[in-house]
Amino acid sequence: MTKLDNPKLLTLPQAMAEREKLRAAGKQLVLTNGVFDLLHTGHLYYLKEARRLGDALYVAINSDDSVRALKGPSRPVQAEIERAYALGALWFVSGVVVFREPRLTAEIRALRPDIYCKAGDYTLDKLNPEERGALQDVGARIEFLPFLEGFSTTNLIARIKAAGEV
Repeated sequence: MTKLDNPKLLTLPQAMAEREKLRAAGKQLVLTNGVFDLLHTGHLYYLKEARRLGDALYVAINSDDSVRALKGPSRPVQAEIERAYALGALWFVSGVVVFREPRLTAEIRALRPDIYCKAGDYTLDKLNPEERGALQDVGARIEFLPFLEGFSTTNLIARIKAAGEV
């Protein structure tokens, strides 16, 4: 496979350094996270709206191992490097970080986002208490964006499977 050039794929130390540049320039960082296995309309809508909340958008994606733990052995469909590349190709995504732990707590504490964003299928009560505590500790504003109904990776996979059987 050809090496994918993705200047937006950052290690956590690189993301922290870029974050400090944003802070020094008085710019606000929005952080979100997820699997983003097969980018679909719902993802694109959500990410574009999330970017509007601040000056830069960092997307933390689950590592392949953590996706398997969350979604089962047949996921992810695309490897983390491929998912990061697709996200990095979007103009409204400023940086992508792969996280390997089950929770995003360390990344939240390291990046100290101004705004943390999730789709509207989440609520404050559904956020992991550890992550929520880290967000409160760093003073991040938590935003829930409207969920675009009818779009999910699970539904997309089902439609692809059905199309393959025609």
